[in-house]
Amino acid sequence: MTADARGAVSELARAKVNLTLHVTGRRADGYHLLDSLVVFAEMGDTVTAEPSAVLSLSLDGPFGDVLEVSADNLVLRAAMAMQDAAKARIGTVPGAALLLTKRLPVASGIGGGSADAAATLRVLNRLWGLNLPDADLERIGLPLGADVPVCLRSTARMMRGIGDRLDPAPALPPVWLLLVNPMRGLETRAVFSARDPGAASPAPAIPDGFDTAQGLADWLRSETTNDLAPAARSLMPEIAEIEAALAALPGALHTGMSGSGATCFALFDGPKPAIEGGKTLRTAHRNWWVEPAPLAT
Repeated sequence: MTADARGAVSELARAKVNLTLHVTGRRADGYHLLDSLVVFAEMGDTVTAEPSAVLSLSLDGPFGDVLEVSADNLVLRAAMAMQDAAKARIGTVPGAALLLTKRLPVASGIGGGSADAAATLRVLNRLWGLNLPDADLERIGLPLGADVPVCLRSTARMMRGIGDRLDPAPALPPVWLLLVNPMRGLETRAVFSARDPGAASPAPAIPDGFDTAQGLADWLRSETTNDLAPAARSLMPEIAEIEAALAALPGALHTGMSGSGATCFALFDGPKPAIEGGKTLRTAHRNWWVEPAPLAT
């Protein structure tokens, strides 16, 4: 989080990565039940808020022109939800000039929209001096999207239920991630529609922690999966190509797909192989989005 002399405050909307994603069942209302080890990369979008009499939103960044400032924009929806909370708490409806610097690809399975909404809740909580506790922000955020509550703290958590149950994650070692997206969006609803609606897999037992990146990678490979990956690959074959390219990089300990895709990841035990691997893939596949980053702690 940052602040400047103009009174503007900023929050980083970190990229969310599902290291595991088990679909454990489905509720009667159609919502899927999940069990996922969620981590965050130390990179992402930025939401900046300045004092203003009215609420407004501007967009910039590499992917800013992909989005529209419309009523269904998650940043604006989060801001309006915070206005409702402000009215209930302090009796007024404050405004803010919001700027979303969009660096993460859209519809990419790394929680860009949810992370942006969560960052908006955090930044307005600070700008307006509401001092709402995390539990209140999670309650406000859940109707905006299942991933919003876990993105509020942007630290490793076990995300369960429909995203409303957040439990402690195992202790994780220092890890670097290399994230790769084919620069094509993949809608979550389409991925769920492409899989067997009755399919479910049991969640694995969760260790207390991992001493090394290799130990984490071995557990991920042997005990876990992403249940959405087969359906995502059927809709977008480039995912399998990306996974193979990541697995072939020197030092790659484990590869997988995040969320409903299409972003894939590889784990490394330090910055050098992740950064060098990123350079290799950018050279070989100039149409891919490629970003190395450390795990946020």
